[in-house]
Amino acid sequence: GAHTWQRMLGCDLLEDGSTRGYEQYAYDGKDFIALDMDTMTFTAADAGAQITKRKWEEDGTFTEQLKHYLNNTCTEWLRKYVSYGQPVLER
Repeated sequence: GAHTWQRMLGCDLLEDGSTRGYEQYAYDGKDFIALDMDTMTFTAADAGAQITKRKWEEDGTFTEQLKHYLNNTCTEWLRKYVSYGQPVLER
């Protein structure tokens, strides 16, 4: 049958000006694996996700790319779009 793989990633701009990134995945509508930005490791939701966790953590380039995207690209875009909306947001 059909299966669904979902990915959600993004970043938050906090009131103190700091940012926080996140990334998580679901398989068939259930939590599967998520990135812990503090430790730069993945948290597997079940035994099936352990294989993915091991592979992604062994490939250090994958987590480094995610870290760069979430800490740089995502936050740059977020700041840019917030500035675009500033006139409307301050009404």
